[in-house]
Amino acid sequence: MTQILLVAASGLARETLASIRSSRRNSGGDDVVGFLDDDEALHGLVLDGVPVLGGVGVAARRPERLLLCAGQGRGRAALEDRLVKLGVDESRYAVHVHPSVMVGGGSRIGAGSIVLAGSVLTGDVTVGRQTVLMPNTVLTHDDVLGDHVTTAAGVTVAGRVHIGSRSYLGMQASVRQDVRVGRDAVVGMGSVVLHDVPDGQTWAGNPARQLPQNSPLTEGVRS
Repeated sequence: MTQILLVAASGLARETLASIRSSRRNSGGDDVVGFLDDDEALHGLVLDGVPVLGGVGVAARRPERLLLCAGQGRGRAALEDRLVKLGVDESRYAVHVHPSVMVGGGSRIGAGSIVLAGSVLTGDVTVGRQTVLMPNTVLTHDDVLGDHVTTAAGVTVAGRVHIGSRSYLGMQASVRQDVRVGRDAVVGMGSVVLHDVPDGQTWAGNPARQLPQNSPLTEGVRS
């Protein structure tokens, strides 16, 4: 059994905790022993039966494996960079894949990534480090997701799509085959992406088009 610390006592952390517990009921496996969060008001509290053991820096002094649970990719990237400076390397990170997930042949999932229930990686899919696939994400053949990507529930990606690091795809968004979504891009919920999305842009609609940088869709996604 692998003991895990969830870094950031966030909504994603609670979802990940529930997924790990569900996995244990089905097949045994990992155990979450604590949260780490820099909010001192949380230190010593017990959330969903799991204690908050201290700030993020505590990870460097403990032996457990880690999962970064900041909800957005930039937050996970910042946490990872901070922990590197404290001597935490890639070997410390767990990977969580719910037992209901289908992972096809030739697919690879990077260190620290979290794949929640009902997701499908059909074949030869590459998922980078610290990437989060929320429930019922579908990635089809030869897709490549960079590091710190987030797909919300129900995202569907056709074949040979490249999604850049730290990008966010909203609930029920879909992406056509052979499209590239750039780094730090945002795709709004329910959007249908038919063309390449440049780095740093926000697209939404059916078909998806670029939105202004001050669009409400970008609020909270780029943090």
